[in-house]
Parts: sequence; C-alpha cells; structure tokens
Amino acid sequence: MSKTQPSDAQHNVEHERLGSAWQGVPAPGYPESAPEGATLDLLLNAWLGKFTGGISPAALGNAYADWLGHLALAPSKQQTLLEEAWKKIGRWQQYALQSALTGGDAKPCIAPLPQDRRFDDPAWRRWPYNLVYQGFLLQQQWWHRATTGVRGVSPHHEDVVTFTVRQWLDMLAPSNFVPTNPVVQQSALESGCASLARGAAHAAADWQRAAMGPYAPDTRHYQAGQNVAVTPGKVVYRNDLIELIQYTPTTATVHATPLLFVPAWIMKFYILDLSPHNSLVRYLVDQGHTVFMISWKNPTEEDRELSLEDYRQLGVMDALDAVASIAGAPQVHAVGYCLGGTLLAIAAATMARDGDARLASLTMLASQVDFKEPGELSLFIDESQVSFLEAAMWKQGYLDTKQMAGAFQLLRSNDLIWSRQLRHYLLGQDEQDSDLMAWNGDATRMPCRMHSEYLRRLFLHNDLAEGRYRTAGRHIALPDIDAPIFAVGTLTDHVAPWRSVYKLQLLTDTDVTFLLTSDGHNAGVVSPPGQPRRSYQLATHRHDAPYIDADSWQRDVPQHDGSWWPAWQAWLEERAGAQVAPPTMGPDLGDAPGSYVLQT
Repeated sequence: MSKTQPSDAQHNVEHERLGSAWQGVPAPGYPESAPEGATLDLLLNAWLGKFTGGISPAALGNAYADWLGHLALAPSKQQTLLEEAWKKIGRWQQYALQSALTGGDAKPCIAPLPQDRRFDDPAWRRWPYNLVYQGFLLQQQWWHRATTGVRGVSPHHEDVVTFTVRQWLDMLAPSNFVPTNPVVQQSALESGCASLARGAAHAAADWQRAAMGPYAPDTRHYQAGQNVAVTPGKVVYRNDLIELIQYTPTTATVHATPLLFVPAWIMKFYILDLSPHNSLVRYLVDQGHTVFMISWKNPTEEDRELSLEDYRQLGVMDALDAVASIAGAPQVHAVGYCLGGTLLAIAAATMARDGDARLASLTMLASQVDFKEPGELSLFIDESQVSFLEAAMWKQGYLDTKQMAGAFQLLRSNDLIWSRQLRHYLLGQDEQDSDLMAWNGDATRMPCRMHSEYLRRLFLHNDLAEGRYRTAGRHIALPDIDAPIFAVGTLTDHVAPWRSVYKLQLLTDTDVTFLLTSDGHNAGVVSPPGQPRRSYQLATHRHDAPYIDADSWQRDVPQHDGSWWPAWQAWLEERAGAQVAPPTMGPDLGDAPGSYVLQT
C-alpha cells in the first residue's frame, strides 16, 4: 500500500496553521491569546454558546440558508411536496372516517419506524389518540422528505437540517404532553394523580441538582471502587495525566505478554471494568492475562495547554515504559477503546517510524482512524461549529461535560431525552439505574488545546488517514504498523460507525482481524459470555489479500451466536506467549481504581 505524504509546501502550511493558533496569532484554531478585537469576538461567542448549548447559530444559519435557497430554486420539488401534503391529509381523513365507522379498528395508515417505541401501548389505538399519533407520524414523514433530496444542497447541510427538524418533531411529539398521551392520563387516573406529583418532585430535584452544578450530591447507586471498578489491583505508576493500574492475577500462571488498555478520555475507564459479572478486565485476568489499565486525569482549567501530543507521550508512551519495566516483557498487547484506540494508532505508527518494536499486537475497540465518514457526530463538526466551540473552551479552559453529554444525547434524543422525561416526569417512575447508565453519566472534561487539535487534525482535516499527521515534528503513516491488528466494530454504533472502523484494512499493511458484533458503541463492547441475543461475525484479512468491501464482508462472513470476548481471547492467546509465573506487582501507589477516576 502506498503511503500518501504531503509536499514540503503543504507541510509548512499545515505546521503554520496548527502552530500559530498557539502563539497568539489570529488563525483558524483555538487561540491561547489574541489581540483585543479577537478577544472580544471570542468572549461574545463564548457568552452566546451558553444559550445555544454550544451550537453555532452561524452553522445552523448556513445549513438552513443552503436548504431554503435551493428549495426555492426547485419548483418541481415544491410541487412534489405540495402533492404529498394533500395525499397525506387525504389518507389521514380516510383513516379518521374508517376509525369512526369501525369503532377504532381501522388499519393504521402509517406505521412507526422499527426503532420508534413511543406508540407501542394499545392505549394509542383508542379514539382520539389514534388520530393524534397517526397525524404526527404522517407529518414526520413529510418533513423528512422535505429536508432531503433537494438538488444542490451539500450533504452536510442536508444532514444538519434533517437532524434539527427531527429534534423539533421529537420535542413536539404527542407522547410528551399530558393532554395527548393516553398512557400518562391512565396512569394519573389509576394513581389519583400521584404519578404526576412524583414526576413534579423528580423535576424539582433535577432542577435543584442542575442549579447546584458541581456541588450537587452524587445520587448514583453505582460508585467507582464500591460496586463498579472493583477488580483488585494497585496503582503502580502516576504522572500529571495518568494513573496506571496493574490488576492482581487470579491464576497460578499467566501468559508471558501483558495487556495494556488505553481507554477513551472523554469518559472514565471503568466501562472496561464495570460490575464483576460484566467486567472485561476481570474476564481477561481470569483467563490468565496480566492486565494494565490507563486511568486518565479529569482536566481542569490549569490543564488547558495539554495537547494531543502530551496525551500520546504522557499517556501511551509513559504507560508502555512502566509496563515494560514492571512486567519485564519485551512486548505488550495494546488495546484501545474509542478515542483511546485512535491515540493508540497514532502511538503505534510513531513507534513503527522510530523502530520501536514493543507492540506485539493492537486491538481497536470501536475506534476510528479515518474520519471521512464519522457518523452522526459529524453534524456537530464543521469550521463554523468548531470555531464556536473553541471560543467556549478558550473562556473556561476545557470542554465541559454538559456540552459533550448534550451532543451525545441529541444523537439518540428519543431514548436519552424524551423517553426519560416521559418515564421520570409524566409517569413519575424512578430512574432506571444500571452500571452502564451510571458510567454513561460519569463524563470527564477535555483540555481545550487537545480537543481543538483532535477536532481539527482528525475530524476536519483527516490528517492521520491521509498522511499529514506529525508527532515529535515528523510525519507518521499508518501503513508502517506491522503488528497484527484485531478491530471490533459494533453494528448500531452512532459514535464510530462500523463501516468507518472497517476502513482500517485499507489504511494498514498488516493482517487485520475484523469482528462485527451486535448492539452499539458501549453495549456492544460490554458483552460478557452468557448474555442473550448477542452475536458476532469474524474474519481475518491478510495484508497481501484482495480487499473486500464492508457490505460484501457483512453478507458473506458467517454469524456466530454469543459473546465475542472468547473469540478475541483465543486470538490473544495465540500471540501471548508461554505460561509463566505472574510478574511482581509494581510500586504500590494505592488500591485500584485509584484517585484520578474519582475526580469530579
């Protein structure tokens, strides 16, 4: 595979574009400081971001101007939409008439999408609620057709408009209001309005916690070190960015080659060490692996200058040095999850460039290295949006957890926002608590410099996949990696779409074993043996074999029932060396899960 390298001129332009942002010079990118006029611009954008949830009004304006402008120039599309509107009104009126004549037994004129569970309850089939929800679904379908297929609109702007219109429709759905939701009304009647009273109390408590901000009490049932992240171990290394945890062996002998986990720093590491029954760490330790885990610090304003290169050096490289010293092994199996996998790929390419052969293999869990098709997160990433976000980060020194959580919740607003509010506020039900949900609410901040570099160099410019990414002042190339790779994609991933993860085969010159598992970005990774309705597909692509496209791969590769963990463990075992006595535990700096994971 050829290695795409930029020209010297391109290299210099890229260096100046990224570097000047950190030297007080007005340039695209996050400015540490700026002249007075630019500072005023940043302050205005940061202030405005408090009222828009971090969404750039200019970005939204550009998208809607593109859509409306091209729609105005498309009379045939307008005519089609008008005809569709009249047809839908006619279908709805016919359904209403049949429903009245049959006592509500008329066949619905439109069915919800398979993933839409809002109108499953039989109460929605009664008059007049059947007319309400059918009319809503018809409107929803019409708006989707109105915002798509307009000739001349850029794909990104079309996605933004479609997405934002969907958010408005989800917010205005009849399931969200007492007068139009028969399930809520029935619950209120049966409980003597106690359900609504409990819902009001839940809303007041949530509002109070939000007003208290960081001083709000932690009411989650699951707490790191108490009932999650409880696999025994010790913190054996600490620097200003990471704690390194070494887990206590549970077998008389272990595989000679240890494992190092590089988790994402957008959340706490313990998705990989949840409850004892679904902890990937505990599973591997019980299979005779020596496991080390990076636990990232939760950055504050003082850490605003931490860069992506700092994360590579203080994170991956310092951890590798510590593992090699403690375990006494010449090589390490490295495992990266989500953003941690992207950083691991950067580190592995750097090591390959520098002749560092300490990586026995790489495992990439739901991790992207090509950001050309990053999924629905791309809705929040363009030049306007990133610049707006940088202003907020410049003001406070980091990306706040609420901003990140809000973006992820919007991607699945039905499941994470409106369904929760229906259950919690309108039906008065208590929060559904689980270890995975508790972890999902335990986000971390991200230093402004690092996050700006990450968004620009990877998402906006795709430098890593296209050969322009540099570490320590020199370019790196993914095809230099010669360690075997095990890549895991999850079928319904909104964060790292599996077809994007699959592209790793195109970008490396080594053997890549690709596994596609059921579920999404988090639940697909947390897949212990014994759970029902789990399946996976698995095949190895040799570095000198012809390429197979993702859809053909999915069609032709056999599907296996059950957890993918044993299949990965078997792959590791083939490369993990002989059985030896467990290595001595490293310096005792405290019990796992350490102190960084407890930072709020």
